[in-house]
Amino acid sequence: MRAHEAGALHGDIGNRGPAWLRPPVDVNDLVPQLWPRNVARGAGGALAVAGLDVRDLAAEFGTPVYVLDEDDLRARSREFRDAFPDADVYYAGKAFLCRAVVRMIAEEGLFLDVCTGGELATALSAGMEPARIGFHGNNKSVAELTRAVDAGVGRIIVDSFAEIDRLTALARERGVRPRVLVRVTVGVEAHTHEFIATAHEDQKFGFSLAGGAAAAAAFKILDEDVLELRGLHSHIGSQIFDASGFEVSARRVLALQAQIRDARGVELPELDLGGGFGIAYTTQDDPATPHELAKRLRKIVDGECAAEKLAVPHLSIEPGRAIVGPAVFTLYEVGTVKDVDGIRTYVSVDGGMSDNIRTALYDASYSATVANRVSAAEPMLARVVGKHCESGDIVVKDEFLPADVQPGDLVAVPGTGAYCRSMASNYNHVPRPPVVAVREGRARLIVRRETEDDLLALDVG
Repeated sequence: MRAHEAGALHGDIGNRGPAWLRPPVDVNDLVPQLWPRNVARGAGGALAVAGLDVRDLAAEFGTPVYVLDEDDLRARSREFRDAFPDADVYYAGKAFLCRAVVRMIAEEGLFLDVCTGGELATALSAGMEPARIGFHGNNKSVAELTRAVDAGVGRIIVDSFAEIDRLTALARERGVRPRVLVRVTVGVEAHTHEFIATAHEDQKFGFSLAGGAAAAAAFKILDEDVLELRGLHSHIGSQIFDASGFEVSARRVLALQAQIRDARGVELPELDLGGGFGIAYTTQDDPATPHELAKRLRKIVDGECAAEKLAVPHLSIEPGRAIVGPAVFTLYEVGTVKDVDGIRTYVSVDGGMSDNIRTALYDASYSATVANRVSAAEPMLARVVGKHCESGDIVVKDEFLPADVQPGDLVAVPGTGAYCRSMASNYNHVPRPPVVAVREGRARLIVRRETEDDLLALDVG
């Protein structure tokens, strides 16, 4: 366990992971790598973050609420920046994006990766320097490309021949030369869920390496000489712990670099290895630190460049989950506790799949703890579920909670910074929760709670 390397909390933090993998433990325990670094048990045994009691946060902002430890997010941003001093670190905005987070990562020296016009609009409205923005996406519209070109984004990762044609026509029309990278599908089967593996052949992203499309795309851009081809891009998936996938990806994409050099006499100066670095959702997860990742990736790239007799390209990476995921926990209030014939105890909270779809979508695992108090009760195996009309509305599949958990208790679920608010919905017409940033004993609202008026404002029938 790398709690000390991952910025362990100064306190007693986190619960113990999938219940069937461990014996019952003190349900008041907290495990450091699961929680933001400024969380600890405070007065009366309640969780406190950056000195603020979660009971006070719940009273002021309501529940459910996403609580962001701002210093934790900033520290993780710096750790990646410091681990990759000669590379560009692009924060993957799809994990979670709002104007406050854009400003935080910019202040910490990171670049920003966006993948839709809406994300680009958020970045620009927050004052992000366009030259420090990269634009992804498998189906960018003409309007999105136009906005990116007119704003002067630093690079566009092209994903199809149709996009190359659209962007080339746009560049000619405006008399500009956008910088582009070609996204390469390298045929790596990442050790992750099928829906978040993005480098195998049968999926929507990128140009196939094995089929020759990636080379053809690069040659097309070079031969037409309208767009500036800066390099190649590979992203193999998300929530990855095994570096072997990155090694295979780097080997294959650098072999393509060599092929392009041999065929056109051009050594592309940049290489983007994507992101997808895993985080700890339970104690069974053991993610590498940014410095460990940097050491492994640099060794891989240096070795493959030497083998291909290539100059080492300027490297970029795209962590999103690894920066914002551990910096946030979601705070819920318990509404119902139901024992079902001794089979299982269901603890129902006031949110669910509308604020965290990942358990239903990816079979994701999470941890949980009672946050407003400590308990001397025996642990019981529980399932934390939401309020929605779906049997699959599960927040935490299996977790030990105190047997005296009751309506009105607060339950905190760590590791919810990535893809929870970003993928939140209004299923069952439930308004989406707010995001509250906490720092040095002060809390500020950075995304307000939706209201029923917000929902009805779009209903014009």
